[in-house]
Amino acid sequence: MNKTYKLALSAVMAFAISACGSDSLEVEPKSALSEDQVKTVENLDALVTAAYSYLGNDHYTAPMYLWPTGNLRAGDAHKGGNGAADIFAYHALSLYEPLVADGESFPPDFIDLNNKKWVRDFTGISRANAALKVMNDVDESVYPNKAARQAELRFIRGVFYFDLKIHYNRLPWIDETMTPEQVEATSNVDLTSQELWDKIAADFRFGVEHLPLPQDQDQAGRADRDAARAYLAKALLYQAYVKDENHQVVEINTDNLEEVVSLVDDIEANGHYGLVDDFAKNFLWEFENNRESVFEIQRSREDGSPDGRGAWGVALNTPMSGGFGCCGFHVPTDNFVNAFKTGADGLPMFDGFNDSLYDAQSDMVDPRLDHTVAMEGKPFKYDEDLIIENGDAWARNPATYGNFISMKELEHPDCECRMQNGPFTVFSKNTILVRYSDVLLWKAEALIELNREDEALPIINRIRTRAMNSLGRLDNYSIYNIGIYDAFEDQAEARRALRWERRLELGLEGHRFFDLVRWGVAKETIDEYLTVEETRKEYLQDAAFTEGKHEYMPIPQQQINLSGGLYEQNPGY
Repeated sequence: MNKTYKLALSAVMAFAISACGSDSLEVEPKSALSEDQVKTVENLDALVTAAYSYLGNDHYTAPMYLWPTGNLRAGDAHKGGNGAADIFAYHALSLYEPLVADGESFPPDFIDLNNKKWVRDFTGISRANAALKVMNDVDESVYPNKAARQAELRFIRGVFYFDLKIHYNRLPWIDETMTPEQVEATSNVDLTSQELWDKIAADFRFGVEHLPLPQDQDQAGRADRDAARAYLAKALLYQAYVKDENHQVVEINTDNLEEVVSLVDDIEANGHYGLVDDFAKNFLWEFENNRESVFEIQRSREDGSPDGRGAWGVALNTPMSGGFGCCGFHVPTDNFVNAFKTGADGLPMFDGFNDSLYDAQSDMVDPRLDHTVAMEGKPFKYDEDLIIENGDAWARNPATYGNFISMKELEHPDCECRMQNGPFTVFSKNTILVRYSDVLLWKAEALIELNREDEALPIINRIRTRAMNSLGRLDNYSIYNIGIYDAFEDQAEARRALRWERRLELGLEGHRFFDLVRWGVAKETIDEYLTVEETRKEYLQDAAFTEGKHEYMPIPQQQINLSGGLYEQNPGY
């Protein structure tokens, strides 16, 4: 029983592709396909489609849009909902110390959302491995697209493994070449952190070698060479920050950083991807798959499935009014909103930004605030007929969490992309995993850590200039004042500017906590956040971040049990 369940999470085939029964059974099985039957162009393509499909088979209990683990833990968002007991596991994320390896012990949910995350990602890996196992034995004369399809599958596997790596750090590496016996004998500590990054990078390197350029990729949503370059650059950037056992940076690998710069240079030189003219277009359904979207999960409605393939990962996040009615999760923090304040020069208020609450009548702000956060006195999704006159009426529990609304992942209530499932509003708007501005900022970060901050300056200014020109849909909802940097005095100033820019540009898109861990500054940043925010939100008085522990989630206790004790728990849990 234990072995069967464990294998289902890793390399065992996601589909029945071999005949069943004993040698004496001569009847062809009716509910399974033999390997020969699978090895047709149509069926091989279907295996690849099934692997892609699992990227979009997420849910608010284990979303690919990383609002719970990327924003709640970073000081950018409160859980929201109807208080601590409303999905208590996410309340625990916000407080850090209550996190435990056995998530089923959390009342009143008694559902292990941490284990759901692990299982979901490894099921996606299983689908990719299942298809690769069949495809590796197919002759290219039968399947001319073999190398490209293998590259797509390895890309998808890399995406799932990347997600696991930033959440859990120590993982079992399972690929299609392994026997069931090898899978059973594989531990989550067989490979070092650096060796795991090498494995993940190898999947994306294969994509760089074998995927078509984006202009030659004929279907939206399929991985292309520049998407593989982007994910490879991202993996190498994370790997470059070598950590000690307390997750503090002890070395920065400059070879990795040089390759990050080179990969982004190649993406830029190809010219297919770029910044859209208006920041807003990245978060509106009618502009999905635009030139800034390097890779996004394709969502759909009325596609023959019972509920459509919508963005269930953010189904809790719509407000309680404005034509929605549920459920008020993912509430931006005061600290996050205050970070958009600017001084007379239009640059961030690095010091003192959080000394007072944002006042729309007097504070100057970066315009990206009103693309990111909806609030009282301003319209929702740019609709002048949908002004939030009473913010508390739009919030589920304003006394506990406040009444701000995270807006990027949501759409207008009248959007054609809307689906309703009971109280849940689900949109078929695609989920962007990598934006081009994110890619540019990886390059800027690498350049700064290479002491080439002068080369990073125009990249950061380019992104700020786009924000400056993204006022068309805002109609002076705030006092906008955004400027560009004249120069950086030194590496430290450039680093501060880059890290702040990532928070503003990519705010509430699920990246922030993982950035903090990558840089080795999670403890100091979160402690500074809690010192003030706990005076504004009483529930945070119980929050405490432990260095060397809370940078990563605990390995789910179910997985340790199912491994027969082979898996080792992360430190501190």
